[in-house]
Amino acid sequence: MQCDKVGDMLLTSTFSIAFTGAGISTASGIPDFRGPNGLWKKYSPELASIEYFNKDPKGFWEFYSLRMRGLFTALPNKAHYALAELEKLGLIKYVITQNIDGLHQLAGSKNVIELHGNMRKSYCVKCLRTYESKIVLEKIDNGEIPPRCDCGGIIRPDVVLFGEPVYNIHEALNIARESDMVLAIGSSLTVYPANMIPLTIKENGGKLVIINAEETPLDEMADLVINDRVEEFLPCVVDYIRNQLKER
Repeated sequence: MQCDKVGDMLLTSTFSIAFTGAGISTASGIPDFRGPNGLWKKYSPELASIEYFNKDPKGFWEFYSLRMRGLFTALPNKAHYALAELEKLGLIKYVITQNIDGLHQLAGSKNVIELHGNMRKSYCVKCLRTYESKIVLEKIDNGEIPPRCDCGGIIRPDVVLFGEPVYNIHEALNIARESDMVLAIGSSLTVYPANMIPLTIKENGGKLVIINAEETPLDEMADLVINDRVEEFLPCVVDYIRNQLKER
């Protein structure tokens, strides 16, 4: 079985990481972006751009508050918990994620590098005061749109918007250069520079395992491609590894 293969690869690896995209959170009720039912099939990506935020902060927040409300009702799924378990076992050193939902941390993952920020936090563009995004939603519910800081500045989510540079990319690339294996999970692997993480590992002689429901541009260079539901496949890997460790 393929989960046995991935389990054996993790057990023989010395520095494996996970690289995750929106597909790991779809089972938690959070839509992905580019899949058949993706967010950008219903909305223009322009609504999540820094240009649109600067031009029309009210319109921006009318869209973005909808995304936030979905986030706060979402819970980690079996795939998130499986990665947290692999970290506890010492088999995954870091989770580098494109996601902004914070579900890896809620599931128990400790070493999480967020490339696109975290929607649970917001901040004032004028004085940089930070806010819990739940507080920001309360402001919006009370008719304050766009939401404003006490200093009068407009509040924005602490996430990377289209047209902005990603967070933590240098740290992530340094980790990738140390890694000898990456599980690329639930990512289309089309977004630059995030897709440089698995590419860097492969180019440095490491192994690339892609676990995704659909094809990706990096499938041909992968050591193993699994087109399966990540919330079913990753727990299978964990079960196999647990059994192997019991027998040792």
